[in-house]
Amino acid sequence: MNRLLLCAAGLALAAAPAAAQTIAIEGGDVYGAAGTPMRGATVLIQNGRITAVGVGIAVPAGARRVDARGKWVTPGLIESTSELGLREIGSLNETNDAEIRGVLERRETQDQVQAAFTVTEGLNPRSMVIPVNRILGVTTAVTRPTGSLISGQGAVIDLIGDRVEEMTVVSPVAMYASLSESVRGTVGGPRAAISMRLREVLEDARAYARNRAAFERGGTREFSISRLDLEAMQPVLAGRQPLVVEAHRASDIQLAIRIAQEYKLRLIITGGTEAWMVAGDLARARVPVIVKVLNNLPGSFESLGATYENAARLRRAGVPVAFTTGETWKAYNLRQEAGNAVAYGLPWEEAFRAVTLYPAQIWGIADRYGSLEPGKVANVVVWDGDPLEMLTNVNHVFIRGREVPLVSRETLLRDRYRNLDETRRTYP
Repeated sequence: MNRLLLCAAGLALAAAPAAAQTIAIEGGDVYGAAGTPMRGATVLIQNGRITAVGVGIAVPAGARRVDARGKWVTPGLIESTSELGLREIGSLNETNDAEIRGVLERRETQDQVQAAFTVTEGLNPRSMVIPVNRILGVTTAVTRPTGSLISGQGAVIDLIGDRVEEMTVVSPVAMYASLSESVRGTVGGPRAAISMRLREVLEDARAYARNRAAFERGGTREFSISRLDLEAMQPVLAGRQPLVVEAHRASDIQLAIRIAQEYKLRLIITGGTEAWMVAGDLARARVPVIVKVLNNLPGSFESLGATYENAARLRRAGVPVAFTTGETWKAYNLRQEAGNAVAYGLPWEEAFRAVTLYPAQIWGIADRYGSLEPGKVANVVVWDGDPLEMLTNVNHVFIRGREVPLVSRETLLRDRYRNLDETRRTYP
């Protein structure tokens, strides 16, 4: 088993960026941004970027040619809610770098406001979970902190590289907060106590910004959060960094909108189980929603309105929507989320954009990600059919213009035990 783990670790390292190579993916049905394919087209990649997309493109001499005839060629999928690189095994706390509950307990406080926490400080590029997801078409992910009223700052990462700096696309990308039932025990009391505490943090951060000099000389009132947290909240108050709020109940979503309007915040809703009930409010406020499509049964009292039609109803109302699995170990089920949205009323093109272009727009990286266009980062996947169909296979994955091996610890285990007689001879 040790030999197997070392091999998998080596594969993670092998996916790190290396010398640039010119690659021509030829003859496939290329799905760019519009969702309408270009038949028999070529995607040309140079120096990690897409340089040309279309039919009849001249391929430079010496370029590596990838035959994609009869295949679908798409942008890599973008997972908008994960703990990739932060959590390895759910049942082992020592593999959890997405929250800092242990630190909080040492501080002897139950009031969890950790705005200064940035996930990239604990990101593990060699996580065994990363290859599991990228070989099934997920090339980019938002990895986020969890567990607090204000959990800290997330990051956008590409699933490639052996150093944090190599894989990071944007850090920090957003501040994460919650109005869901999961933080009631953190703050204590009813929902009104949660919103009251959130407003207190925002008021303190605003007062701190007006009185920095006085604060440094001890001339201000005592604030309810640390100086590091006060500083971390400044980009949120200035509108430079969005506040991502987990909220499921319709009334909680409306509350988040009111708070965002009061403090002039850029709001993103994640979860949004009952978002369809307040789609008009979200559309008028131009608030994007990150939804898990496969929510149909109420898991709690805040999700009694769960429905598979959530995404379709939101899009009909004009709400920007991106899909998420909410998973780390199975983020690759993102395409299943999109496929089920199609089954429940969302046009295929919209579902496709909800895992490619729309998340890129929501996270502010659409100038580089989310579609196959000249100048964009070459995160490209070649499929043997419709990527929103579960029986479709991945044939090639390119991240930043580098093809990554379709190998993970799971495929190594599968191959090791596929032929037991051979396994016994190899591993006596």
